[in-house]
Amino acid sequence: MLKVGLTGGIGAGKSEVSRLLVECGAVLIDADRIAREVVAPGTPGLAAVVGAFGQGVLAADGSLDRPKLGSIVFADPEKLSVLNSIVHPLVGARSRELEEAAAEDAVVVHDVPLLTENGLAPLYDLVIVVDASAETQLDRLMRLRGMTENDARARMAAQATRDKRLEIADIVIDNDVPLERLRQRVREVWAELVRRAAHTAQAEPREEEPQE
Repeated sequence: MLKVGLTGGIGAGKSEVSRLLVECGAVLIDADRIAREVVAPGTPGLAAVVGAFGQGVLAADGSLDRPKLGSIVFADPEKLSVLNSIVHPLVGARSRELEEAAAEDAVVVHDVPLLTENGLAPLYDLVIVVDASAETQLDRLMRLRGMTENDARARMAAQATRDKRLEIADIVIDNDVPLERLRQRVREVWAELVRRAAHTAQAEPREEEPQE
């Protein structure tokens, strides 16, 4: 099994890259999706978030009002740290369960938005960073996600800098390009991942047969 960490700044297009890797054959473990699952209604995670931030972060149906919570934590690093201390251990535990269920020869891609910020690079055999300029990120957040400029800039500022992400990258995928060029680059990266996975499998020691 090859364990890959995939990250990138908000608006860099990491989700598109993860989708293309799945098309190639990767097993995807999406930290964002898991993060939503662990704070779903009725979960201990949601109860902990409400305990920390109050009933005001709940929507009328009892689910987490994610935009409301986001507007609170992304403007205050201390509050963001509190939220992360609740959610990240739950996400980590669920991610490990899913990884253990994958085939031995799988390329398992962990889509982790805050991989850099939380110092998680050592957990993976290699790290892929999806890179885009700040101008591209801002445009995508405002145009595609409907964020205000202030909200988009606050989200970007709450994350690691572009340079910090690139420092931990084993492979960089430039996403300031048209989709077809991105698709070609992902295919090239996939071929490299398959090669490394095969090498890893060959290098893993086999268990010796017990002596009679």
